[in-house]
Amino acid sequence: MNPQRFLLPVLAILLIGAATVATLAAASALPGRGPTPAVLKKRPALARARKDPRRHVNPATVRRLRSAAWRWQALMGVRPAKSYASLHGRRAFRYWSVQARHMRWLAAHPPHRRAWLCIHRLEGSWSDSGDPYWGGLQMDRGFMETYAPKELLRRGWANRWTPLEQMWVAERAHRSGRGYSPWPNTAHYCGLL
Repeated sequence: MNPQRFLLPVLAILLIGAATVATLAAASALPGRGPTPAVLKKRPALARARKDPRRHVNPATVRRLRSAAWRWQALMGVRPAKSYASLHGRRAFRYWSVQARHMRWLAAHPPHRRAWLCIHRLEGSWSDSGDPYWGGLQMDRGFMETYAPKELLRRGWANRWTPLEQMWVAERAHRSGRGYSPWPNTAHYCGLL
């Protein structure tokens, strides 16, 4: 067998393989494909971000979660939570998403919910706007000014509040020592007095 006939096809395969590798290497360093390793060495922050794209969090999302948690905490009369983590990090995102979810769940379950729903059934609709009483628990102006000044400024009379907001304002009155006395007849019919 002639050795030249054997070496010629092997040499052709090696040349084709080398050309393929060179083409692939050149294609991976195209400008639209991201920063090159030389650029990553000059800017280490870019290298970290490229290794872990989930590291950066949109701070607007974290602010939205934080304000939701603070809103529910203010409604329930709970002291606002604090976090010293950066708004750009995953840690702050995790913390505020858990806080917002937990506060929303707590707000959805007022302590005397059944009592407030019973009073509501006998008082009026949640959007009742008849003067001098508003909302499903028939709150008057003095009651709203005393127990919900922020909601009154932010949303207007009780007929514009959600049912949960109305129940939590009534809960504030209940906790202050008034109990169910602002609703004497309906509380009596519900068996609360």
